Amino acid sequence: MKEIINEKLKEIEERENVRILHCIESGSRAWGFASPDSDYDVRFIYVRPKEYYLRLDKTRDVIEWQLDDTLDINGWDIRKALTLLHKSNPTLFEWNSSPIVYKTTDDWQKISRSIHRYFVAKSGIYHYLNTAKSNYREYLKGETVRLKKYFYVLRPLLACKWILAEGTPPPMEFRALMEKYLDREIIPDVEMLLDMKIHHSEIATGKRVDRINAYLDRTIAETEAVIASLSDDKIQSWDELNALFLEVLDKK
Repeated sequence: MKEIINEKLKEIEERENVRILHCIESGSRAWGFASPDSDYDVRFIYVRPKEYYLRLDKTRDVIEWQLDDTLDINGWDIRKALTLLHKSNPTLFEWNSSPIVYKTTDDWQKISRSIHRYFVAKSGIYHYLNTAKSNYREYLKGETVRLKKYFYVLRPLLACKWILAEGTPPPMEFRALMEKYLDREIIPDVEMLLDMKIHHSEIATGKRVDRINAYLDRTIAETEAVIASLSDDKIQSWDELNALFLEVLDKK
């Protein structure tokens, strides 16, 4: 599949007249709990010729290339990416730390060395906490639940724990978060769900796992109590990002 994805990237570069700076896997495969039939969530950052950025008319800053049962491919323009990085958008930190990299460049490596300076802990915690609460409320409150959705609540809550403890962007891999910050008493339940998720095409609905739900209730409440007391981090200036942007454009 990696060869097919690399061919798709070449096709995108040729047809869209762009240069792809960085391309990774962003979904369950990068998180470490893909099902046998999980699709590939391919995400990339690209740059266009310099003249494109001098136009008076507004142009799209995303490329949505393919969406089917196997491949989900889309990318962000470098200007969009750096603008969102200045706002400490969690997506950029995740794309930068994905364990599955399809393509990268020296230009992206320069950007990567600056990325952590733009991480705002409070913003990251809010993002992951709201993601966890939304999935919990929608999928895991009834007597019968969609079992795979536990991971879409557990992972962001463990990401919150990581940020509170480490002060850095969390890793993408679920197991790295689980082994460090998941309470010991629910690890057997989570390991059981992981085994089901990884070895079956789809985890069906099933009876709610009360031990995990109790942990989720407790962790959400604890995180909400802590985040209220956090001070806002200082946002970095635009200078470094502007310099990186211009350097990338000069190479196109």
